[in-house]
Amino acid sequence: MKKCAAVPFTTLCITFLLAFGLVSCDTSSESNASLARHNGLPLVGGSAAGDLGPPVGEPIIAMLTSPPNVPPPIRRNTPAKLIVHLEMREVEMPISEGVTYTFWTFGGTVPGSFIRVRQGDTIEFNLANHPSSKMPHNIDLHAVTGPGGGASSSFTAPGYESQFTFKALNPGLYVYHCATAPVGMHVANGMYGLILVEPPEGLPPVDREYYVMQGDFYTVGKYREKGHQEFDMQKAIDENATYVLLNGSEGALVGDNALSANTGETIRLFIGNGGPNLISSFHVIGEIFDKVYTEGGSHFQENVQTTLVPAGGAAIVEFRVEVPGTLLMVDHAIFRAFNKGALGMIKVDGPENPAIYTGREVDSVYLGDKVNDLSIVAEVTSAFTTTGEVTPAQQIAAGEVLFSGTCSVCHQLDGSGLAGVFPPLAGSDFFLEDRIRAIDIVLNGMLGPVTVNGQIYDSVMPPMSQLNDDEVAYILSYALNSWGNDGGSVSAAEVTERRASTSRPPGAAQ
Repeated sequence: MKKCAAVPFTTLCITFLLAFGLVSCDTSSESNASLARHNGLPLVGGSAAGDLGPPVGEPIIAMLTSPPNVPPPIRRNTPAKLIVHLEMREVEMPISEGVTYTFWTFGGTVPGSFIRVRQGDTIEFNLANHPSSKMPHNIDLHAVTGPGGGASSSFTAPGYESQFTFKALNPGLYVYHCATAPVGMHVANGMYGLILVEPPEGLPPVDREYYVMQGDFYTVGKYREKGHQEFDMQKAIDENATYVLLNGSEGALVGDNALSANTGETIRLFIGNGGPNLISSFHVIGEIFDKVYTEGGSHFQENVQTTLVPAGGAAIVEFRVEVPGTLLMVDHAIFRAFNKGALGMIKVDGPENPAIYTGREVDSVYLGDKVNDLSIVAEVTSAFTTTGEVTPAQQIAAGEVLFSGTCSVCHQLDGSGLAGVFPPLAGSDFFLEDRIRAIDIVLNGMLGPVTVNGQIYDSVMPPMSQLNDDEVAYILSYALNSWGNDGGSVSAAEVTERRASTSRPPGAAQ
């Protein structure tokens, strides 16, 4: 029997890695540098393999973009010195229709500016705090190898600037955020964003790239309570979010602000979760992710329906759109999508493809008030706040918008209800004879049976006490004056009184 020649263990390991494509035979200086050696064996990942040598060429000013836009892919073949300028501002902006909030921002937006660099780049980071700011801020970039992710080097008072330098050693998609005490408050006010460290070879080409980041917000007032809202520290500590939002507001990614694509195109979403508290169950209704780079790392899973994005984490999802229509981006902790705002849209144009899907466009019954322009509701509430008066016409106009998004799924847009199940509001003797009882039913719900116009209806009306007093008044005033009903109105003051004098059933919003 012949003896096999002895093969060094190191050679076997390298052969194995080459066979499975984990390393390249490229003998360029950068490839050699990336195969940093430890005990004689090549490393194929980790920070030890990420130092690709000194910067080459003149320094480059980084292009930063506001959400949902992303800077173009990096085409360089060598590491560079990249200079980043980022300004922190405290800005009052809408958080919902008719609701404002003072956000603390990187770059004037929530989330902050998207930063795109290349593995091996040396980043000179310049951080400025606008003179109008009331608070000091800093930045912790999860892409940094160093104390505090840069936070210990970037504490910046209002009107001042700071600078530090780091090398981007690990490819991936990383969160950055403010880490000034109280850290949770700074993050809860919107101080987070994403930095992409591309691998030297870049990412595979796609037709469209977008930037979407979730965050949870804590306001003193209820969800959609109009006017300016302040941060509520106790709600934040209790993790009781008033809003859970994509890109910082309910209107950021819906209607005219929806993302766009054409059939046959590939989309890459850079998804982040600023938190500060909640995990995101990110899902696109009407699509399956072809690839998901879990937690923003280097490896992908295929054919994924929903992916978890931890607070302070990220993911990259890719998919091809096959048919036209509106795709919905949601946190599939579903009450967050339909009752706290965690919903966005991708509008896809192109020819129908009945071989893949037939059917009508997503309708208002499914989306509720997410498809409605709520500006009239905000205008009416603002007028009442300013003058103390709301005309019947204003109430009815606001109520129509809210009814179509909140009540029409059961009572129907024409007020006819569903026979034997949901009673009509049009010409209803039960509804029209007692408007105070109607307020109580909206706030506290009702369990059937009930007789309306001589017919028995046996179903459940859940309490809708999550609506604020103005919204309940507008909806009931609209119903009292529609479909041939004989008029009348309900005031917000009456709703307030009934809310205070009646008890909500267990589990209902107070």
